[in-house]
Amino acid sequence: MVKKMKQNIIVRKPSDLTVTWAQRVVDKHHDDIVVTSADVVSIDIGTTTRVRITIEHNGPDTLARRWFVKLPSMAWRARMITTLPRLLQTEVRFYKDVAQSVPLVMPTCLAAQSRFGMGSTLVLADVAEFGAIPSCPSDTLTVEQAALVIEQLAYFHARFWNKVDVGSTYRWLAGPVRRLEDRLGTALAVPLMKRGLRLAGSCIPSTLHAAAIHFARHRRKAMSFLSEAPQTLIHHDCHPGNLFWNRFQPGFLDWQLVRIGDGVGDVAYFLSTALDPETRRLHEASLLAKYVQTLADNGVVGMDNTVLMQRYCAHLTYAFEAMVITLAVGGLMNLHGNLELIRRTAAAVDDLDAFAALPI
Repeated sequence: MVKKMKQNIIVRKPSDLTVTWAQRVVDKHHDDIVVTSADVVSIDIGTTTRVRITIEHNGPDTLARRWFVKLPSMAWRARMITTLPRLLQTEVRFYKDVAQSVPLVMPTCLAAQSRFGMGSTLVLADVAEFGAIPSCPSDTLTVEQAALVIEQLAYFHARFWNKVDVGSTYRWLAGPVRRLEDRLGTALAVPLMKRGLRLAGSCIPSTLHAAAIHFARHRRKAMSFLSEAPQTLIHHDCHPGNLFWNRFQPGFLDWQLVRIGDGVGDVAYFLSTALDPETRRLHEASLLAKYVQTLADNGVVGMDNTVLMQRYCAHLTYAFEAMVITLAVGGLMNLHGNLELIRRTAAAVDDLDAFAALPI
């Protein structure tokens, strides 16, 4: 019984992040290190409650003293949206079961635990402790930065391209919880889209409104089409706020939406959120070509460029929907950043007539 309690690191609120709790986390790695203090530095509430804390201990410098802890959101709307699809539980399982196989830079996971009826807690080393710089959702990337991210996404997708066995190791990524998430999204699509369009105001051209509501009404068919492609593991939420930079190399954060899907969906989501529209217009073709070439260099050959471009356009609709729904729900993202990402994704959808690329 003592051992089981010692291993439990699940907490419900920031005030539970005590010295005793931190000691349990450290004990997972070292039996002879003593924690002497645990101080909350900041609390940010969105899809999860994100807490930065500083820890003092007598261990080596390789054991982080600045931690980033994710708990269920304390905002009732966010909790309502994220609880049923078990988003934080998904990220916990990702770090426990999959992260070691992903060829991307990610934060060091210190502890990850989820238990039915008790909740979930994820403890990561704060990337800032080791000189990395976290991004913000509204950050505008340069073409050079975008090319680095595209290259990393291609490495990642190639690693799992048509190799994801949903019947065993990755079944939880395509099982009942994911279907529940899709049903929930479909059920709420129309009222949330209408609310988001209204709140976004001039960030979305009025000429897109009818097509956006039509998309929401036929969301299930649209999502089915977007998933009909060679399958790989995808991040599914790759915007600037879920990146960090370490010596000019990108790292990837926030794996709550990780799933099996179409790799170019990550590319569309990233380019439409991370680049200023004018920069995207000038460089998206060359960045897509870089994605295809990097896939080929890593064993994924035979890509049809015309089909890829069509699917890229179609996937822009999901990036647009995600940002509009985020605004409609409220409290999931900083308002300024959310509106800027709506502006960018709306411009991409408008430029490439993305809704017309869907068979709905």
